[in-house]
Amino acid sequence: MNILQAIIMGLIQGLTEFLPVSSSGHLVLTSSLYKYFANHEFLLNSSEEVFFDMVLHVGTLLAVLLFFKDDIIKIIKAFVNACVKRDFSEPEAKLSLFIIVGTFFTLLVAYPLKEFAEKLINLPWIVGIFLFITGCILYISEYVSEKQKEKTDKIDWKKSILIGIAQGLAAMPGISRSGSTIATGIFLGLDRVTCARYSFLLSIPIIIGASIFYPILELNLNEILNYNWISMAIGFVISFISGYFCIKYFLRFLGKHSMKVFAYYCWIVGIAMFLFFKFV
Repeated sequence: MNILQAIIMGLIQGLTEFLPVSSSGHLVLTSSLYKYFANHEFLLNSSEEVFFDMVLHVGTLLAVLLFFKDDIIKIIKAFVNACVKRDFSEPEAKLSLFIIVGTFFTLLVAYPLKEFAEKLINLPWIVGIFLFITGCILYISEYVSEKQKEKTDKIDWKKSILIGIAQGLAAMPGISRSGSTIATGIFLGLDRVTCARYSFLLSIPIIIGASIFYPILELNLNEILNYNWISMAIGFVISFISGYFCIKYFLRFLGKHSMKVFAYYCWIVGIAMFLFFKFV
């Protein structure tokens, strides 16, 4: 890994983690194109690449924590107070429970898919198919949204479970995490901004858990010490900065516009990935 790779992939992660276009799919695309033009085998998928992907996700996690810091503090305080009083009637206390439930169902779905999802990193043409499917999900959700007469900002147990399941399915590279969770929320009658806010907050426990347990369970100290930490640090900073501004402007976008433009984008990129890596 070199510094140029770190800059490009950090920028891509920051922009695509929150836009409904699959950050994992775009990282596979970028990495595969680099390997193709640099004459590397696709199967050369080192532990450093996987770890770097995790570092980039931590960068965007920091962006979420900073952008939603006030909300997160309120949720934590409400949860602690509710535990002490044994009363979860307050909206923020309920939201904390919904995030916990959503996270549980995410893990329930995502963990069995882990090994299969990792194999797809070396099969970018299949990732292209999943990216095309993401476009279909976004388009259908917007069609449903246009037909809905009333939308709500209230999340309940059913919605938190189904959105958590959608996030778990997004373990597959090419299936957008933000896209699938926001679309599921729209199907359930939530407004776009509420969907996006809950989607971003729901990503926090998963990314924290992965960043803690992955290095412990999957890597050894000698491997980690030999990584290119300068490139890691550059990628981290870029993913954080680009991710923060992406959240800010994407929420404004959702308040006024539909996600159909992202559906078209996913269709174009997905088809191009499939054709290029399958037949070229």
